[in-house]
Amino acid sequence: QVQLVESGGGLVQPGASLRLSCVASGRFSSISVMGWYRQAPGKERELVAAITGGGTTNYEDSVKGRFTISRNSVKSAWYLQMSSLKPEDTAVYYCNAVDYYAKNYWGQGTQVTVSS
Repeated sequence: QVQLVESGGGLVQPGASLRLSCVASGRFSSISVMGWYRQAPGKERELVAAITGGGTTNYEDSVKGRFTISRNSVKSAWYLQMSSLKPEDTAVYYCNAVDYYAKNYWGQGTQVTVSS
């Protein structure tokens, strides 16, 4: 089992930056893919960014060039650096992990609100 805890959300103005953190506990050595999803009101949850154990990254088109996902070397923590934030980035952000058995784990979510 893997437990995930996010932190770093908040209320910011358009153009600002935020860094989200996700800390894993339990059998984090079994994690193969780490990611961030978001869900805005009335919308489906969507993948924002993902990174593999080997460091390969993938981004949703609207965040390319603005968001950066990274991880530590032992896969016990990963981060989402968000820059040039827009109102449409407002959502609850969830960290996600997939283990080698394709089981998904989720954090509790952290609210990001971008508003002037």
